[in-house]
Amino acid sequence: MRQNITVLSLAVVGAFIAGITVSPLAQRMMSDAHAEQAPLAPAVIDLTAITHAMLPATPFPELKSRTLVNTDNATINLQSGNVNKHIHAKTDEIQYIIEGSGSMWLGGERKEFKPGTLIIIPKGTAHAGAVVANGPVKAIAIKIPPQGKEDIVFVD
Repeated sequence: MRQNITVLSLAVVGAFIAGITVSPLAQRMMSDAHAEQAPLAPAVIDLTAITHAMLPATPFPELKSRTLVNTDNATINLQSGNVNKHIHAKTDEIQYIIEGSGSMWLGGERKEFKPGTLIIIPKGTAHAGAVVANGPVKAIAIKIPPQGKEDIVFVD
């Protein structure tokens, strides 16, 4: 359990540092939707206490998601469920699996995952299409820079 918390902490810190280092040019290219956000506030969130049923619905029928952190440089969401295979042309994504196990598409290969797995998804890499062995699957999804509404293209 402590090892999972340590890995999670390192992943969040690493993603946040990477987001902070985004160049001013990239920041200017961000959508105006992120320009009027509230500043970060100190918080402690018990992710294990949040169930699939407690998360808000999304436009994708099988996916529920709650934004935990929203900055000009990165977002961190708690996600549960599934989205069909897709790519993000402008956004790198890092997922940390908290609960559930199975396999998912990552590029042209199906990869196994379980709690404690860190998944690195560079922009332009097809991903998702999870086959759940034990679920629901709950993950932290870090998007650098924040994913615009237009930055999702579904693939077969």
